[in-house]
Amino acid sequence: MAALDGRVALITGGARGQGRAHALALAAEGADIVAVDAPGPMQELTYPLGTEDDLRTTTKLVEELGRRCVPLSVDVRDSGQVNVAVEQTVADLGSLDIVVANAGIVSTGPLTEVSDQMWRQLVDTNLSGVFHTLRAIIPVMRQQRFGRIVVTSSMGGRMGIPDLAAYNATKWGIIGLAKSVALEVAKEGITVNVVCPTTTRTPMVQPEGDESVPDELVRRMMKANPIPQPWIEPEDVSRAVVYLVTDPGVITGSVLEVGLGGSARIH
Repeated sequence: MAALDGRVALITGGARGQGRAHALALAAEGADIVAVDAPGPMQELTYPLGTEDDLRTTTKLVEELGRRCVPLSVDVRDSGQVNVAVEQTVADLGSLDIVVANAGIVSTGPLTEVSDQMWRQLVDTNLSGVFHTLRAIIPVMRQQRFGRIVVTSSMGGRMGIPDLAAYNATKWGIIGLAKSVALEVAKEGITVNVVCPTTTRTPMVQPEGDESVPDELVRRMMKANPIPQPWIEPEDVSRAVVYLVTDPGVITGSVLEVGLGGSARIH
């Protein structure tokens, strides 16, 4: 019997990258999956967002593992869409046991060059999107007296990084949100934890089909990491997610870094 047999997991940002890796890792442990993604357009981003085609690919890969997968086009910036996704999950699959609030975007540049529009997109997606997700799913988990929630922050939520001030602000905010909610629901069988990945090889960092990465960027990233490699793979983060959602309920309000030792220099 797999660790998550009979469980239902909803993953935001589930179309590709870390979200897809989490979907496959949880499905391999027996969970049925609801993959949420395909937001509306966002301006000024330098990479493409997840699409309905990406969602269909995630669905196919999960089903090849013998688990059910429901793909839903949802923009986490819209609380109404998130609420409907949660309601549909419970109606179609019977429960909602695990949520990985993973959807997020990134934009780089000095703070003085961050436009009002980009600031709103970062806050609305990275921080409000997590808020919308947690607010929608906690009543379901309270009724079940069980829930495992993992929120994706970033190593940028553990330190200051030049040219990422706006992004990092949202990722620091996620940690405060998750830790506070963990205390609110701790007596109800629900855990809330955070994963903080370092730079992860996904389409956000390296668009699909583009294998070119500037040598200077690789050197800079390797210099920042005590472990001498420039980044991690999505599956590295998925192992942390599986660890947290299979915990019997004694770990909550914690932050698990998957960071190549980056924060060892500052704590």
